[in-house]
Formats: sequence, C-alpha cells, structure tokens
Amino acid sequence: MVVGESGLGKSTLVNSLFLTDLYPERHVPSAAEKIEQTVKIDASTVEIEERGVKLRLTVVDTPGFGDSLNSVDCFKPIIQYIDEQFERYLNDESGLNRRHIVDNRVHCCFYFINPSGHGLKPLDVAFMKAVHHKVNIVPVLAKADTLTQIEVNNLKKKILDQIDEQGIRIYPLPDCDSDEDEDYKEQCRQLKGAVPFAVVGANTIIEVKGRKVRGRMYPWGVVEVENPEHCDFIKLRTMLITHMQDLQEVTQETHYENFRAEKLASGGAGKPRSGKPAVPPPRMENGGGDMSDKERELRQKEEELRRMQERLARMQAEIESKKPQHIQNGELKSQDV
Repeated sequence: MVVGESGLGKSTLVNSLFLTDLYPERHVPSAAEKIEQTVKIDASTVEIEERGVKLRLTVVDTPGFGDSLNSVDCFKPIIQYIDEQFERYLNDESGLNRRHIVDNRVHCCFYFINPSGHGLKPLDVAFMKAVHHKVNIVPVLAKADTLTQIEVNNLKKKILDQIDEQGIRIYPLPDCDSDEDEDYKEQCRQLKGAVPFAVVGANTIIEVKGRKVRGRMYPWGVVEVENPEHCDFIKLRTMLITHMQDLQEVTQETHYENFRAEKLASGGAGKPRSGKPAVPPPRMENGGGDMSDKERELRQKEEELRRMQERLARMQAEIESKKPQHIQNGELKSQDV
C-alpha cells in the first residue's frame, strides 16, 4: 500500500519499482473535482517475474489522501480496507477449505513524507499512530531530488527523532545472523541507515554519456533513479525483495494475531454458532512479546480442535434427525432388516 499526499510521486515510484504501468487509464481530477473528492481505495493486481519467479502483487493506492482542508477522517477508509482484508482472511481461515486461502492482507505500507514540510505534519503523525499496530509502516521521503544531500540527511534525522518522540512503531528491519557473510551484513547495515528512504521516481529513459538510464533531466544535470549516490531507490527495492518474507511473517504473527484476538474477545468472527462466547486468547501487547511461539501455536490448535468438535456435533445431530422415527426409538422391525 502507498499512502501520502497528492503530487508526491506515489504512482510514479510504484511504476518505477515494478517496471510496469499500473495506472494506464487514470483520470487526473481538476481543481473543481478535487473539492468534492474523498479518499478512495484503488487496488491493482499485476503479475511480475523476478529471476524466473512469478509473483502476484496487489498494489493499493489511496488517491485523495490529505487533499481536503479538513483531513480528520481522511484515513478512515484506509483503516477500514486493512480491517476488511483481515476479516476476510479470518473467515477463510475458519472455513473448511483452508488449503487455497488467497492472502490479500496489506503486508507493507509505504508512507510518503513531503520533503518541503520540514519534518512530520500533524496528519502524518495521526495516520501513522492510527495504523502502526495494523500494518508494517516504511517511511519514504518523497522527491529527494528537490533537496541537497545535507538537507536530506538532516531531514531524515529530524523525521526519525519525531517518530521516536511520538511513540510510532515503524517496520524494524531484522538483524543479521552471526553466520551470514559480510556482504549481506553490510547490505543490512546500509538499509537500516537509509531509513526513511529518500527516493526519486521516473519512468523516462535518458541517454547520459552514451548509456541509457532512467532519470530526470534538469538544467544543471541528470538525476539517475537507479544510482545509489543520487537516491535510495535501489535500497528501497532491495529491502522490499529481500525482506518480503519477513514482512509477511510480522503481519501474520503480530498484526493479524492482534486483530484476531480483539475479534474473538469482542465475540465477532470466530464466535461458535451454538451461541456460547468464544474464549479469547490473552491480549498480546507490543507485538506479542508476552506470549511465546509455542503457547500461540497451542492456542491456535485448541481453537481449531474446538471448531472441528462443533462441526462434528452438528453433523451427528443432522444424521439423527434424518433417521426414521421407529429407528430413533430403538424399535427395529423384521421388515426393516
């Protein structure tokens, strides 16, 4: 998912990341249309191939975010969409056919920060506080080519300080194992040091010194999108590819489990049909740090066993109800043998 104010290059960056045009027929609203425009969810699904491996990817855009003068409720549709995907996954997981569940949960949210805002705006803080316990937030400093390198470094430090002061939890890049090779360790150090990622997006091919590159042409020179010295685009793409599995695991073990625990505690999805309230697992605060993996697996298996027993009891009751009356009463006659 990509979230941020209009004009920060969200669509351009997504097209640059996956070398495709996800929005070929997008209508750019006029100033008069923007007055009436509300936040909407624009989900696009595409299949990309990376080194022979096909990946089905759903990119969720949020046009209209932060465009209104009163942006108090502008992120409610986004939260509703995230919860709806959790709800759908929970219902599929509670069904009989659980082998082919389609996972449409939001595993990563790129939040675009305005480079001319001198840090986080109140809307940025409010949105990240509202969703940091539901989705993995990756802060992105948009349009980094409008700043000098010194300004980028100062703004990154200021943004991280504000995130820490506000108690916002962004996606923590995992630590490397001690037995990893030095190249991978160095890559992890560079990725951690690049947060928030200062990016530049461009879909035009420019010829520079006899070679063709993707970038932007300015009177003073060319900004190359895939040049690590110009922006963090390559680091952002590397983070997304190498840590996709970890993003999914954090979503499953932390954000989804918190949603599931709240749902069971409130008697929503997962409530037995017999009318008896479900026994909720203990609330997992701080990403489930109070519950071990074995306890979590045990509780999941107990919940599955309980649901299977209820289904078996319902099936037995249906079989008994379909028997002839004299067989139910134990009066088996000779002509019935």
